[in-house]
Amino acid sequence: MLLVLAGSLLTFTMVQEATVVEPFEKNTIVIEQDVDASPVELRLDARVEPLVEQKYRNIVRQAYDYSCGSAALTTVLNFYLGRTLSERQVMEGLLHYGESERIVERRAFSMLDMKRLVTALGYPSGGFRATIDDLKDLDHPAIVPIHHAGFKHFVVLRTIRDGRAYVADPSVGNISFTLAQFEEKWDDNVLFIVFPGSDKPLDNLELKEEDLRFVDDQTMTLLALERIPAFHEATERRIQNLLERQKNNPDGSVENTRKQLHYRRN
Repeated sequence: MLLVLAGSLLTFTMVQEATVVEPFEKNTIVIEQDVDASPVELRLDARVEPLVEQKYRNIVRQAYDYSCGSAALTTVLNFYLGRTLSERQVMEGLLHYGESERIVERRAFSMLDMKRLVTALGYPSGGFRATIDDLKDLDHPAIVPIHHAGFKHFVVLRTIRDGRAYVADPSVGNISFTLAQFEEKWDDNVLFIVFPGSDKPLDNLELKEEDLRFVDDQTMTLLALERIPAFHEATERRIQNLLERQKNNPDGSVENTRKQLHYRRN
Protein backbone atom coordinates (compact mmCIF):
# COMPACT_ATOMS: atom_id res chain seq x y z
CA MET A 1 0.00 0.00 0.00
CA LEU A 2 2.81 2.38 0.93
CA LEU A 3 4.62 1.55 -2.32
CA VAL A 4 1.49 2.34 -4.34
CA LEU A 5 1.03 5.63 -2.47
CA ALA A 6 4.68 6.58 -2.92
CA GLY A 7 4.49 5.74 -6.63
CA SER A 8 1.37 7.87 -7.03
CA LEU A 9 2.97 10.83 -5.28
CA LEU A 10 6.11 10.52 -7.43
CA THR A 11 4.05 10.35 -10.62
CA PHE A 12 1.99 13.40 -9.55
CA THR A 13 5.15 15.39 -8.80
CA MET A 14 6.72 14.49 -12.17
CA VAL A 15 3.57 15.42 -14.09
CA GLN A 16 3.26 18.68 -12.18
CA GLU A 17 6.87 19.65 -12.91
CA ALA A 18 6.42 18.73 -16.56
CA THR A 19 3.26 20.78 -17.02
CA VAL A 20 4.11 23.92 -15.01
CA VAL A 21 5.22 26.56 -17.48
CA GLU A 22 6.57 29.88 -16.39
CA PRO A 23 4.87 32.90 -17.99
CA PHE A 24 6.97 34.56 -20.67
CA GLU A 25 6.44 37.56 -22.83
CA LYS A 26 4.57 36.95 -26.09
CA ASN A 27 6.82 36.20 -29.11
CA THR A 28 9.65 35.08 -26.80
CA ILE A 29 11.48 31.76 -27.23
CA VAL A 30 13.05 30.26 -24.10
CA ILE A 31 15.69 27.52 -24.33
CA GLU A 32 16.78 25.76 -21.12
CA GLN A 33 19.72 23.37 -21.02
CA ASP A 34 21.77 21.69 -18.31
CA VAL A 35 25.53 22.23 -18.57
CA ASP A 36 27.60 19.07 -17.97
CA ALA A 37 24.93 17.74 -15.64
CA SER A 38 26.02 20.36 -13.09
CA PRO A 39 23.59 22.42 -11.01
CA VAL A 40 24.48 25.45 -13.14
CA GLU A 41 21.68 26.13 -15.66
CA LEU A 42 22.27 27.88 -18.98
CA ARG A 43 19.26 29.91 -20.00
CA LEU A 44 18.87 31.90 -23.20
CA ASP A 45 15.91 34.19 -23.87
CA ALA A 46 15.41 35.54 -27.36
CA ARG A 47 12.58 37.53 -28.90
CA VAL A 48 11.64 36.63 -32.45
CA GLU A 49 10.21 39.64 -34.27
CA PRO A 50 7.66 38.76 -36.96
CA LEU A 51 8.56 39.90 -40.46
CA VAL A 52 5.47 42.08 -40.66
CA GLU A 53 6.69 44.06 -37.62
CA GLN A 54 10.06 44.60 -39.27
CA LYS A 55 8.46 45.72 -42.53
CA TYR A 56 6.11 48.19 -40.86
CA ARG A 57 8.41 49.40 -38.09
CA ASN A 58 7.51 53.04 -37.28
CA ILE A 59 4.86 53.15 -40.00
CA VAL A 60 1.11 53.58 -39.64
CA ARG A 61 -0.45 51.12 -42.09
CA GLN A 62 -3.27 52.52 -44.17
CA ALA A 63 -6.65 51.06 -43.27
CA TYR A 64 -8.27 51.65 -46.65
CA ASP A 65 -7.19 51.70 -50.29
CA TYR A 66 -7.74 55.47 -50.45
CA SER A 67 -6.24 56.44 -47.07
CA CYS A 68 -2.52 56.49 -47.91
CA GLY A 69 -2.46 60.27 -47.34
CA SER A 70 -3.90 60.10 -43.83
CA ALA A 71 -1.65 57.14 -42.95
CA ALA A 72 1.46 58.94 -44.24
CA LEU A 73 0.56 62.05 -42.24
CA THR A 74 -0.13 59.99 -39.11
CA THR A 75 3.27 58.32 -39.56
CA VAL A 76 4.99 61.73 -39.54
CA LEU A 77 2.91 63.05 -36.63
CA ASN A 78 3.53 59.99 -34.45
CA PHE A 79 7.06 58.88 -35.28
CA TYR A 80 8.64 62.27 -36.00
CA LEU A 81 6.64 64.74 -33.91
CA GLY A 82 5.81 62.44 -30.99
CA ARG A 83 2.02 62.48 -31.19
CA THR A 84 -0.10 59.42 -30.37
CA LEU A 85 -2.85 59.67 -32.93
CA SER A 86 -4.72 56.93 -34.75
CA GLU A 87 -5.26 57.07 -38.49
CA ARG A 88 -8.98 57.40 -37.85
CA GLN A 89 -8.43 60.53 -35.74
CA VAL A 90 -6.26 62.05 -38.46
CA MET A 91 -8.85 61.17 -41.13
CA GLU A 92 -11.56 62.88 -39.09
CA GLY A 93 -9.30 65.91 -38.65
CA LEU A 94 -8.60 66.07 -42.40
CA LEU A 95 -12.33 65.88 -43.13
CA HIS A 96 -13.05 68.59 -40.54
CA TYR A 97 -10.37 71.10 -41.54
CA GLY A 98 -9.98 70.15 -45.21
CA GLU A 99 -12.25 70.49 -48.20
CA SER A 100 -14.62 67.72 -47.13
CA GLU A 101 -16.80 67.77 -50.26
CA ARG A 102 -13.80 67.47 -52.58
CA ILE A 103 -12.30 64.77 -50.36
CA VAL A 104 -15.46 62.68 -50.64
CA GLU A 105 -15.66 63.35 -54.38
CA ARG A 106 -12.09 62.30 -55.20
CA ARG A 107 -11.87 59.73 -52.35
CA ALA A 108 -8.43 61.04 -51.38
CA PHE A 109 -6.76 63.71 -49.27
CA SER A 110 -4.59 66.50 -50.65
CA MET A 111 -1.52 68.32 -49.35
CA LEU A 112 -3.73 71.36 -48.75
CA ASP A 113 -5.96 69.26 -46.49
CA MET A 114 -2.85 68.11 -44.62
CA LYS A 115 -1.60 71.68 -44.21
CA ARG A 116 -4.89 72.86 -42.74
CA LEU A 117 -4.93 70.05 -40.18
CA VAL A 118 -1.31 70.40 -39.01
CA THR A 119 -1.79 74.19 -38.77
CA ALA A 120 -4.72 73.53 -36.43
CA LEU A 121 -2.45 71.20 -34.43
CA GLY A 122 0.08 74.03 -34.06
CA TYR A 123 2.83 72.91 -36.45
CA PRO A 124 4.38 74.98 -39.24
CA SER A 125 4.34 73.21 -42.58
CA GLY A 126 4.65 73.77 -46.29
CA GLY A 127 4.40 72.29 -49.72
CA PHE A 128 7.44 72.68 -51.94
CA ARG A 129 8.64 71.90 -55.43
CA ALA A 130 12.12 70.39 -55.46
CA THR A 131 14.70 68.38 -57.37
CA ILE A 132 16.48 65.15 -56.52
CA ASP A 133 19.55 67.19 -55.50
CA ASP A 134 17.36 69.16 -53.08
CA LEU A 135 16.16 65.92 -51.51
CA LYS A 136 19.76 64.82 -50.85
CA ASP A 137 20.12 67.74 -48.42
CA LEU A 138 16.69 67.28 -46.83
CA ASP A 139 16.86 67.12 -43.02
CA HIS A 140 13.17 66.37 -42.36
CA PRO A 141 10.98 63.45 -43.42
CA ALA A 142 8.69 64.54 -46.25
CA ILE A 143 5.37 63.30 -47.57
CA VAL A 144 5.64 62.84 -51.34
CA PRO A 145 3.12 61.75 -53.98
CA ILE A 146 4.23 59.01 -56.37
CA HIS A 147 2.83 57.03 -59.27
CA HIS A 148 3.29 53.31 -58.82
CA ALA A 149 1.69 50.27 -60.48
CA GLY A 150 -0.86 52.52 -62.16
CA PHE A 151 -1.98 54.30 -58.97
CA LYS A 152 -1.35 57.64 -57.27
CA HIS A 153 0.02 57.09 -53.80
CA PHE A 154 1.44 59.02 -50.81
CA VAL A 155 4.61 57.80 -49.06
CA VAL A 156 7.00 59.29 -46.51
CA LEU A 157 10.50 59.95 -47.83
CA ARG A 158 12.83 59.19 -44.93
CA THR A 159 16.15 60.03 -46.55
CA ILE A 160 18.41 59.50 -49.56
CA ARG A 161 21.62 57.55 -49.09
CA ASP A 162 24.11 55.86 -51.43
CA GLY A 163 21.99 56.39 -54.51
CA ARG A 164 18.73 55.08 -53.04
CA ALA A 165 15.58 56.79 -51.75
CA TYR A 166 14.32 55.16 -48.54
CA VAL A 167 10.59 55.53 -47.98
CA ALA A 168 8.01 54.54 -45.40
CA ASP A 169 5.13 53.24 -47.50
CA PRO A 170 1.77 52.95 -45.64
CA SER A 171 0.78 50.15 -48.01
CA VAL A 172 3.82 47.83 -48.22
CA GLY A 173 6.17 48.99 -45.42
CA ASN A 174 9.77 50.17 -45.36
CA ILE A 175 11.20 50.01 -48.88
CA SER A 176 13.62 51.84 -51.13
CA PHE A 177 14.10 52.76 -54.79
CA THR A 178 17.08 53.74 -56.85
CA LEU A 179 17.15 57.49 -57.48
CA ALA A 180 16.28 56.90 -61.13
CA GLN A 181 13.24 54.82 -60.15
CA PHE A 182 12.14 57.33 -57.52
CA GLU A 183 12.52 60.30 -59.88
CA GLU A 184 10.41 58.51 -62.48
CA LYS A 185 7.65 57.79 -59.94
CA TRP A 186 7.75 61.14 -58.14
CA ASP A 187 4.60 63.08 -59.05
CA ASP A 188 5.21 66.68 -60.18
CA ASN A 189 8.34 66.99 -58.01
CA VAL A 190 6.37 68.23 -55.00
CA LEU A 191 6.66 67.36 -51.32
CA PHE A 192 5.01 68.31 -48.04
CA ILE A 193 6.98 68.88 -44.83
CA VAL A 194 5.68 69.27 -41.27
CA PHE A 195 8.26 71.10 -39.14
CA PRO A 196 8.66 70.35 -35.42
CA GLY A 197 8.79 73.99 -34.40
CA SER A 198 10.44 74.50 -31.01
CA ASP A 199 10.03 70.86 -29.95
CA LYS A 200 12.81 68.35 -30.48
CA PRO A 201 11.66 65.74 -33.02
CA LEU A 202 11.98 61.98 -32.57
CA ASP A 203 14.51 59.96 -34.55
CA ASN A 204 12.20 57.05 -35.41
CA LEU A 205 12.17 57.88 -39.11
CA GLU A 206 15.93 58.26 -39.37
CA LEU A 207 17.72 55.53 -41.31
CA LYS A 208 19.20 52.75 -39.17
CA GLU A 209 21.36 49.71 -39.91
CA GLU A 210 18.40 47.36 -40.18
CA ASP A 211 16.90 49.64 -42.84
CA LEU A 212 19.84 49.26 -45.24
CA ARG A 213 18.06 46.86 -47.52
CA PHE A 214 15.88 47.32 -50.56
CA VAL A 215 12.95 45.83 -52.41
CA ASP A 216 13.27 45.89 -56.19
CA ASP A 217 10.66 47.47 -58.43
CA GLN A 218 9.42 44.14 -59.77
CA THR A 219 8.65 42.90 -56.26
CA MET A 220 6.81 46.14 -55.52
CA THR A 221 4.65 45.72 -58.60
CA LEU A 222 3.84 42.11 -57.70
CA LEU A 223 2.87 43.19 -54.19
CA ALA A 224 0.60 45.87 -55.63
CA LEU A 225 -1.07 43.34 -57.90
CA GLU A 226 -1.58 40.94 -54.98
CA ARG A 227 -3.12 43.66 -52.81
CA ILE A 228 -5.35 44.99 -55.57
CA PRO A 229 -6.48 41.97 -57.63
CA ALA A 230 -9.01 44.07 -59.57
CA PHE A 231 -6.12 45.93 -61.18
CA HIS A 232 -4.49 42.63 -62.09
CA GLU A 233 -7.71 41.30 -63.64
CA ALA A 234 -8.24 44.52 -65.61
CA THR A 235 -4.69 44.32 -66.95
CA GLU A 236 -5.18 40.72 -68.04
CA ARG A 237 -8.45 41.64 -69.78
CA ARG A 238 -6.76 44.48 -71.68
CA ILE A 239 -3.97 42.18 -72.82
CA GLN A 240 -6.46 39.51 -73.92
CA ASN A 241 -8.54 42.07 -75.84
CA LEU A 242 -5.48 43.37 -77.66
CA LEU A 243 -4.40 39.87 -78.62
CA GLU A 244 -7.88 39.07 -79.92
CA ARG A 245 -7.89 42.33 -81.88
CA GLN A 246 -4.57 41.42 -83.43
CA LYS A 247 -5.91 38.01 -84.54
CA ASN A 248 -8.85 39.69 -86.25
CA ASN A 249 -6.70 42.37 -87.86
CA PRO A 250 -4.41 40.96 -90.59
CA ASP A 251 -2.44 44.21 -90.71
CA GLY A 252 -1.75 44.17 -87.00
CA SER A 253 1.73 43.25 -85.89
CA VAL A 254 3.18 41.97 -82.66
CA GLU A 255 5.28 45.12 -82.41
CA ASN A 256 2.18 47.33 -82.64
CA THR A 257 0.50 45.28 -79.94
CA ARG A 258 3.52 45.65 -77.67
CA LYS A 259 3.49 49.42 -78.22
CA GLN A 260 -0.19 49.59 -77.31
CA LEU A 261 0.40 47.54 -74.15
CA HIS A 262 3.33 49.74 -73.14
CA TYR A 263 1.31 52.91 -73.75
CA ARG A 264 -1.70 51.72 -71.78
CA ARG A 265 0.34 50.47 -68.84
CA ASN A 266 2.08 53.84 -68.57
